[in-house]
Amino acid sequence: MSSKIVVATGNRGKLAEFSQLLGERFELLSQKDLKVDEAEETGLSFVENALLKARNAAAQTGLPALADDSGLCVNALNGAPGIYSARFAGDGASDTDNNAKLVEKLAGENNRRAHFHCALVFVRHATDPAPIICEGRWPGEIIDTARGGNGFGYDPHFYVAALDKTAAELPPEDKNRLSHRGQAVAAFVERFKEEMR
Repeated sequence: MSSKIVVATGNRGKLAEFSQLLGERFELLSQKDLKVDEAEETGLSFVENALLKARNAAAQTGLPALADDSGLCVNALNGAPGIYSARFAGDGASDTDNNAKLVEKLAGENNRRAHFHCALVFVRHATDPAPIICEGRWPGEIIDTARGGNGFGYDPHFYVAALDKTAAELPPEDKNRLSHRGQAVAAFVERFKEEMR
């Protein structure tokens, strides 16, 4: 199998995290650089959407593909923004727009518990009947005032009490170790080593 893997994302922040986590083992290529048309995310769960994205990237490139679908699930909002995290404030919304909507929706709400969720899917080829699927979950709570300059997305509002820091206040190596994506990637590396012996 090729050591080249297409990562089914156009998000540079996400690609940078994957490269830091997997770059020594694989040559990771962005689907954007390979001119892959993005998959339509019609699933109702993170796993379904990740699988759609991975199969789509593999079909268009002929390479093994890795995709994740991640998002923020807020208890008081019945799991929203969930699979709509990137477009919570509408199509083309910026991180600032999404965070503003999140803070607005939680105005007056005492229950601020939330978690980041990541579903990571690897397919060897587009019709792989046994994809590797790994998940990660990172608990925290939502704060109104943004803190920190690292990370992206909801990181400045995602507070981890045990660390007394938001995700955006963590150095990248700490975030990569602790985060939902870091957990899913660590599980993937173990599964991959086991299955590719």
